[in-house]
Amino acid sequence: MASIAPCHISGATTAREDLRRHGFCVLQDIEPQARIAEIDRALDPRFASTPFCQGGFYGPRTKRFGGLLKRVPAVENLVRNAAVMRLVRSVLDPWCDTIQLNLTQALELHPGAPAQFPHRDQDMWRGPAGELEYLVNVMWPVSPFKAENGATLIWPGSHNLGTAGDDGNPIALEADPGSAILFLGSTLHGAGSNHTSAVRRGIIISYCLGWLKPYENQWLTYPPDVASAFDPELAALVGYQQHRPNLGNYDGQCPSILLRGEPPEYLAATDALRPDQEGALAEFLRHQHAG
Repeated sequence: MASIAPCHISGATTAREDLRRHGFCVLQDIEPQARIAEIDRALDPRFASTPFCQGGFYGPRTKRFGGLLKRVPAVENLVRNAAVMRLVRSVLDPWCDTIQLNLTQALELHPGAPAQFPHRDQDMWRGPAGELEYLVNVMWPVSPFKAENGATLIWPGSHNLGTAGDDGNPIALEADPGSAILFLGSTLHGAGSNHTSAVRRGIIISYCLGWLKPYENQWLTYPPDVASAFDPELAALVGYQQHRPNLGNYDGQCPSILLRGEPPEYLAATDALRPDQEGALAEFLRHQHAG
């Protein structure tokens, strides 16, 4: 049986330090429980119609579905929670020009669900390990997370090439609705087993470096006719922005142009460079003109 993690995070500074040192942290009571209850009710019909997953990783006693921003608008409050975003940016900003939404997913762990295979989410990209963080996961309990109902298992110290997961024991992160569990993409983790007679629900939202291919295909999940109704900051998070220099452009322009109706057939490709590149270009052009 996994031990139980104490949830005593007192503030953003402590949380940031825990995330750096241990690979995870818990932010308590950062969203109203009434909002989580509203989201829970909105999820009911979708969960009722969603079949169980197929395959040993997702779990045969688990239900999952994504695209939450178009299914339950109140999820935007979770995606853009200020306390969460500050922590996410503190981890990812040093490695990218912009961050992006990696996925939004609702999951339901049914009685008898076995423990999930322990894994590190960053492994989906097969990039160098231990040099940078690729993503930050945020697990939002929709029903109370308890060790006995399959609360998320974390191997403390297993992040950033840590070896704690090799022979250490995981801890079950118990938390109530309204709180958020954050863990790094390099942290070994997995859902626990549900030994109760009740369903355990949660929402996972993750953010990754803006130059990566996200887990959930955001542009298909939220095409322009859907994303045009989003707040501009939310639309940028789901991919309607460029990562300088010009990565993810549409005909040489920021893809947010697609949110303003049908774009002109002919567009002028326009530079979108980082400040260091702008400086190098200016110096190059100065020498060209001088010569």
